[in-house]
Amino acid sequence: MRDASSADTLLDWYDAHARVLPWRVGPSDRRVGVSPDPYRVWLSEIMLQQTTVAAVKSYYLRFIELWPTVQRLAAAEDAAVMAEWAGLGYYARARNLLKCARVLTHDFNGRFPEDYAALLDLPGIGPYTAAAISAIAFDRPVTVVDGNVERVVARLFAVEDPVPASKSALAAHAETLTPRLRPGDHAQAMMDLGATICTPRNPTCGICPLMDGCEARARGIAADLPRKLPKKAKPTRLGTVYVARREDGAFLVETRAEKGLLGGMLGWPGTEWSDHASEDAPPVDAAWTPLGEEVRHTFTHFHLKLSVQTAVLGNDAVPLRGRFIARREFRPSDMPTVMRKAYDLASETLAAQAEQEEAAGSPD
Repeated sequence: MRDASSADTLLDWYDAHARVLPWRVGPSDRRVGVSPDPYRVWLSEIMLQQTTVAAVKSYYLRFIELWPTVQRLAAAEDAAVMAEWAGLGYYARARNLLKCARVLTHDFNGRFPEDYAALLDLPGIGPYTAAAISAIAFDRPVTVVDGNVERVVARLFAVEDPVPASKSALAAHAETLTPRLRPGDHAQAMMDLGATICTPRNPTCGICPLMDGCEARARGIAADLPRKLPKKAKPTRLGTVYVARREDGAFLVETRAEKGLLGGMLGWPGTEWSDHASEDAPPVDAAWTPLGEEVRHTFTHFHLKLSVQTAVLGNDAVPLRGRFIARREFRPSDMPTVMRKAYDLASETLAAQAEQEEAAGSPD
């Protein structure tokens, strides 16, 4: 993979085998003059960070249906966007998505800058995303390097130093491959190659369009690259959440602080998450019932175990924190995954408690 003909070979392969993705303008459409929408490129790239294509598709389609332009997204309510994002994880992305949409709308008249450096100045857009928008949306000759591209390059050049230490070398190698013509299609071709052929395990080298120039294949070490350092064990944090329902069916919820994990998301009142069990800190005086099970969830840097306590409250209950949301307005899907897990555990217990209290209050 050291000459221009190899770039042509990869693009020929991409023209025939490009994945069909809802945010992508495919090779056949590009040939008849259809250009990628920078808004859709940006939205998909933000969603795809730390997330799989399969997981993103339905979220992306829903966002485009609700907010088809960057101006429409900029005008959306924060809570509505956070609710639609629930389940995708890494919620700072959603907060930055709104910040970026508003900057683009107010300062750029809803138009994305084409220049890589200008894109870097926008909220939530880092080097990878800026490169992807510049190359894919505007066909600028910028090198795009994600995990798939790193793997392809590590094998093509037989880079045996482990990542992340080898990231700069891999990026430099990738830059030598980027053609001046069709750099956006080249970037997507490299991603598709890594996703479908040059896969992490059991790469199908025999059908790879670049197999003749792959040094790792020639040495018989393709499946071993890229090498990675052993992962450090993740610590475990503990906490408690309080899931309460009022007699009229309303749930006691809170919006988490903007900064920190799950910032701005709807959740259950609870304790801090720490490496030791915290003292109980219920949001309202009530007869709380601990469940016998716990919620388990894994974040990027730690595992979380949450004990769950439930209570049925009187309609005159006044919480110390949080607010009540009517049952007809409450959607568990508006909550992040870990909070939905708590709801799933607590819902049956709450229903049983409500039935018991109703039976106790009924006349003979």
